[in-house]
Amino acid sequence: MEKFDENDINYQHAKKQVERLRGFYGHLFSYVAVNLLFAYFNYINLKPNESYFQFKNFITAIFWGIGILAHALFVFLPRFDFAKKWEEKKIKEIMDKNK
Repeated sequence: MEKFDENDINYQHAKKQVERLRGFYGHLFSYVAVNLLFAYFNYINLKPNESYFQFKNFITAIFWGIGILAHALFVFLPRFDFAKKWEEKKIKEIMDKNK
């Protein structure tokens, strides 16, 4: 196994990206697991002849899905990574100030 210099800037960027990916996949797994449970409980609690396809059964999936989509944009599309650019700018600003 190849050793990497933890002070290398490319290593740091790759490590941050892997952490973002891990966070996204954890978020996605939680979304799927919780919404499957909600779907199951909503299904078993239906009244006779009641349709499952009601807005109330999809509220969590819809709004949490919007959050998942936003999370995916920040992880997979670099141009949406405003926070990263802001962080780097702030770090540089603070480092310059402390010199």
